[in-house]
Amino acid sequence: MVKSPLAGYSKTRLCPPLRPEQAARLSAAFLRDTTETMRAAAASVPVAGYAAYAPAGTEEALIPHLAAGTSLILADGSVPAPAGVEGFGRCLLHAVQTLFDRGHSAACVLSADTPTLPTAILVTAATLLLTGSDSRAVVGACDDGGYYLLGMRRPHARLFADITWSTDTVAAQTRDRAAALGLDLFELPLWYDIDDDASLDRLVQETSGSNNAPWTRHAIGALGLSVPMRSPGTA
Repeated sequence: MVKSPLAGYSKTRLCPPLRPEQAARLSAAFLRDTTETMRAAAASVPVAGYAAYAPAGTEEALIPHLAAGTSLILADGSVPAPAGVEGFGRCLLHAVQTLFDRGHSAACVLSADTPTLPTAILVTAATLLLTGSDSRAVVGACDDGGYYLLGMRRPHARLFADITWSTDTVAAQTRDRAAALGLDLFELPLWYDIDDDASLDRLVQETSGSNNAPWTRHAIGALGLSVPMRSPGTA
């Protein structure tokens, strides 16, 4: 799931401390590392990688930042959706429904803001879905209360209905909804996404001197980012 990396449109919650053009460049690097991780997972399990993007008409800004073999699907929420599926939930459902319409036996939506996510986690998610019953689902929660991955064997629209998006209750609400639907929900390891000053600091620290997330690491160096990145006056 990705917003095309355009200044003033992508990763706006990182502005400040970043400038809009810096945030867009970092977003593009996140996207490349994430799609490279999907491609690496495909070497172990039969998965197809997609960039589910918005807004429409921004394909040229997106394609140069995708790993080879990554396909595009529009996921801007512009399709009909059941009552209660609003905001980002419409985009998620749009992506999931498109994948099932293309004949896939399972579908995952994955955040493009987790460039350090290990390939093994994606392999585990795919393996669980490909070997489970139609009631199986998987979720990977973020340490801020959201989730970085949600996968399912059928397009359950209610998983995206009446969720308070962009809050610390998203994962918990989704777990409750899965239970109400009678789904067999498997939990993936906790991870983090980059959407504020603190998580950006963590990213800069964790990629320094490592081989992880090479495109993100290069962007961090090119932008001259260092910790702490918090704006003046913040705790």
